[in-house]
Amino acid sequence: MTKKDQIVSRLHFEHKPGLVVYVTCGDPDLATTREIVLAAIRAGADVIELGVPFSDPVADGPVIQRASERALKNRTSLADVLRLAAEVRKESEAGLVIFSYLNPVLRFGLERFCDETAKAGVDGALITDLTVEEADEYRRVMAEHGLDTISWLRPPVQISV
Repeated sequence: MTKKDQIVSRLHFEHKPGLVVYVTCGDPDLATTREIVLAAIRAGADVIELGVPFSDPVADGPVIQRASERALKNRTSLADVLRLAAEVRKESEAGLVIFSYLNPVLRFGLERFCDETAKAGVDGALITDLTVEEADEYRRVMAEHGLDTISWLRPPVQISV
């Protein structure tokens, strides 16, 4: 049973909602990000989404866009986010998810990303701009490393004519 399955099972059994917290890593800096993440976990967060700053965050609102800009000015990278995840994992069993666009993952290398993500103790990843139709290889490599693939789902759009 994956950590995600354990969290979902526990929440279902206890009949309570789960708290998922998103943090843009590196804003204002990595040390502060670490403290924010640990504080969120102590306050009851079940899952932490570790946001990888990206230069063109088209799917994000203005708050996350500005946080990404500040984190990139600090030169925060995917490798930094994975190091941060490993530090957090040493102190907590909360769910950890890498939240990123596809480009940083491809630049890092898909196999390397999955290998280092698993070694850091991360449970899975949500790649915001990767469609299900284009995700076969990504899903295969993630599964080979025991990582959960998390996908966006949106309700179907009805068009009236």
